[in-house]
Amino acid sequence: MLSRLYHLHTLSALHCGTGQSVGVVDLPIARARATHLPIVPGSSLRGVLRQEIGALDADLERALFGPRTIKDNASSFAGALAVGDAHLLVLPVRALAGILCYATSPFILRRYARDLESAGLKAPAIPRPGNAQHALVATGSVNLLENTLVLEDLDLAAQRNGLTQEWATTIAALVHPDDAAGQGDFSARFAILPDDILGYLSETATELRTRISIDQDSGTVKKGALWFEEHLPAESVLWGLYALSDSNEPNQPRTAEALATAVRKQLPLGSGALLQLGGQAGVGRGLVRLLTQETGA
Repeated sequence: MLSRLYHLHTLSALHCGTGQSVGVVDLPIARARATHLPIVPGSSLRGVLRQEIGALDADLERALFGPRTIKDNASSFAGALAVGDAHLLVLPVRALAGILCYATSPFILRRYARDLESAGLKAPAIPRPGNAQHALVATGSVNLLENTLVLEDLDLAAQRNGLTQEWATTIAALVHPDDAAGQGDFSARFAILPDDILGYLSETATELRTRISIDQDSGTVKKGALWFEEHLPAESVLWGLYALSDSNEPNQPRTAEALATAVRKQLPLGSGALLQLGGQAGVGRGLVRLLTQETGA
């Protein structure tokens, strides 16, 4: 079985929801139960990939995802592709200096480093902010006002840090593989925040958008048709793992490597395939770049 790393880079606000309301938010985004950090369910991504690949190569779709309809047990088999959930890696947060800061935390980086290493990639050592009101930024950060990082309504004492720069360079190379300017911009706005601060921002720095429904006859808002949707902001970065096994399709054996090669021929996953995830496609929401690791364990 081939295990590979993938990243999602949101180009517009993304809503992958749970269908359940929480408090004043009618349609919240999906979050991990234990950490309450945002996720994109692997099933959402797998469904979109099936649609995209199926439109290009029906035989490859069948091998990766299994048959669309099952007539009997003899015609059924499991697909070769397994897609894990995408976890929040970098949250874009409004900054007083530099407009935007790409924020993460030691807890997130520890989990990310584990998956980097399982995929055969090297992870830098993880630095820790000195205290709960302290942040680490890349050496060329544009987000500092003297020695202070101001994010939303939070003032954090900040320090330029070499290991933080290494992490910024590592992530930027994976998310912007063919864009030197994009890598430089990402690194200049990268920061490692205390876990508690990042957790707080992951709940308060997401986007809430108000939606209404118009009555077609009167041209006014339908009674009760007002709701609030939560979105991950554009420029968020998430990561996950996917796995490919040899094809289970009877009489058509294909190795995992052969399937991976076939997928790369159909979708530009190395440089970023443009996909639409979640709802509100008609209003431009959910545009993401899917990038996958080309080599590894």
